[in-house]
Amino acid sequence: MGRFLCDAMLGKLARYLRMCGHDTAYALDRGVEADDDIATLARREDRRLLTRDADLAARTDGAIRLAAKDIEGQLRELDAAGVRLSLPDAPRRCGRCNGALDPVDSAASTPDHAPDPSETDVWECVSCGAHFWKGSHWDDVRARLASVTQSVRDNRNG
Repeated sequence: MGRFLCDAMLGKLARYLRMCGHDTAYALDRGVEADDDIATLARREDRRLLTRDADLAARTDGAIRLAAKDIEGQLRELDAAGVRLSLPDAPRRCGRCNGALDPVDSAASTPDHAPDPSETDVWECVSCGAHFWKGSHWDDVRARLASVTQSVRDNRNG
């Protein structure tokens, strides 16, 4: 799994990478917005910077500069750069805060918005307490990732 830092322009991408199991920090979650501070955070935490800022990418070792503004284009660029983009069998990272997820015991209770863990596998973030399960959003993200990675392969072979 990769360790990434998404700059302030890539919040949606951070959530996708977290769903894929990558340890992904988001600059705005850390209260960091200035380029020098973002570069310092990436170095200090040994994270690969993902940015749309050409100057910031050029002065940050190992950074990946993304040109696309839309999420599908950004995912295609990451896939082409060799970043694994597939969902794990079980969710590992919180899409909201990047915390680790633990399975919820089937006898435990969950918030009203979450399914019953005796009927559906549910995970809880150890950092923020958010609950996750493989619902329609999981299926939509899986389909989007499959489409993106297939289009990259088709372009390589075409």
